[in-house]
Amino acid sequence: MAVMARDRQMVAPRERVRGPNWREMGGKAIVYILLIAGGVIFVAPFIWMLTASLQDVGDIFRWPPQWIPRNPDLDNYIRFFEAQQIGRFFFNSAYVAIAVTFLQLLFSSLAAYAFAKRQFPGRDALFLLTLGTMMIPGQVTLIPTYVILKHIPFFGGNNVLGQGGHGWLDSYWGLIIPQGASAFAIFLLRQYMRTIPNDLLDAARIDGASELRIWAQIVMPLCRPALAALGIFTFTYQWDNFYWPLIIVSSEELRTLPLGLALFVVRNRTVWDLLMAGSVVATLPVLIVFLLFQRHFVRGIAMSGLK
Repeated sequence: MAVMARDRQMVAPRERVRGPNWREMGGKAIVYILLIAGGVIFVAPFIWMLTASLQDVGDIFRWPPQWIPRNPDLDNYIRFFEAQQIGRFFFNSAYVAIAVTFLQLLFSSLAAYAFAKRQFPGRDALFLLTLGTMMIPGQVTLIPTYVILKHIPFFGGNNVLGQGGHGWLDSYWGLIIPQGASAFAIFLLRQYMRTIPNDLLDAARIDGASELRIWAQIVMPLCRPALAALGIFTFTYQWDNFYWPLIIVSSEELRTLPLGLALFVVRNRTVWDLLMAGSVVATLPVLIVFLLFQRHFVRGIAMSGLK
């Protein structure tokens, strides 16, 4: 009997064979169906816009819609670029967006480094004051900013007192400089820089590195994901910015692409084939920038604490 009891103990119990968890599988299936349906709803207008830009006006409004053009061509794009100074508008938007993005990354990273890694009296209070500016609507500061730009000395025919001319109005200076830094950019980069160990910076200081060298050679390379996320945010916003160029710009040579497209729509309300081509041209650069920096963008948002 003792031998039989010992043999029973040595025999491993059989593991229960678990069947498929139908409830879990059903839940995942519902989630995937909803995600696919949402993706189709959001992507379908852009697909139709691209398809319509390759068709004639008569084919655009054909029912059922022609998702695949029967005779696709680039004639709408050629006519669109010939209609106005679209090339000039495209250059203005690219120049302003790239310049503002560069200034945002430069000045905001310097301020974020000071708030995250430097100790000075009133640092936290100054940072809270900077965050408080995010609560002020842009429309509130529109008129003061306009007046300041109008009275910039020695620009646009102004004298030393800022009188007699238009200052930075209707100029690249007025389009770029007021957007050169933002509280959101400082906050985003500061949150990411706080994850960098202070021991790494202290070791660089012991080796004799200056603060600017630490910022340029240590902090900035480690902040590439956050910089990529901020760059995408800034470039996208500036590329699509319509309101500020509408207030500042009065000459046709300085119009940006959104402003030029809006005026094109007013003049050509029924030329839908050209409007679709222009919309594709305006959307394509932002899409390319996002696809190129998508990996850094997701990582920068995940590690910056912006949720």
